[in-house]
Amino acid sequence: MSQRTYSAKPADIKREWHIIDLNGKVLGRAASQIATLLKGKHKPMYTPSIDTGDHVIVINADKVKVTGTKEQDKMYYRHTLAGFPGGLKSTNLAKLRARHPEDIILNAVRRMLPRSALGRQMMTKLKVYAGDTHPHAAQKPATREVEA
Repeated sequence: MSQRTYSAKPADIKREWHIIDLNGKVLGRAASQIATLLKGKHKPMYTPSIDTGDHVIVINADKVKVTGTKEQDKMYYRHTLAGFPGGLKSTNLAKLRARHPEDIILNAVRRMLPRSALGRQMMTKLKVYAGDTHPHAAQKPATREVEA
């Protein structure tokens, strides 16, 4: 019996499209399952150093649910002046949901992926939409339910 570890080759990777509806789903639980799909950890051919993940379409991002008092207490920070004094801007979850509801999902999933070129490549396969419509019908995405 061979004791060799399988390593996926780029030619072996078959990418699928998944569509996830976040209407009434909890943010953190849904984001962790989306990150698993983007990484490819749900496949038997998962290799940590290669992007083996699938494409994920997220709809109804504006209807995602958070628990407790996170709607008012959870803060998002960004540097508009690249680290210069006075450049730090902050906003809470309620204001970000009103202005850019897609950024809530993007921030949560990005922070669950590797902080490297591989993680940035995985993020290109994530498409997030605030409403329930998307322009990816030609890819025939399969509906996937998240346990959140």
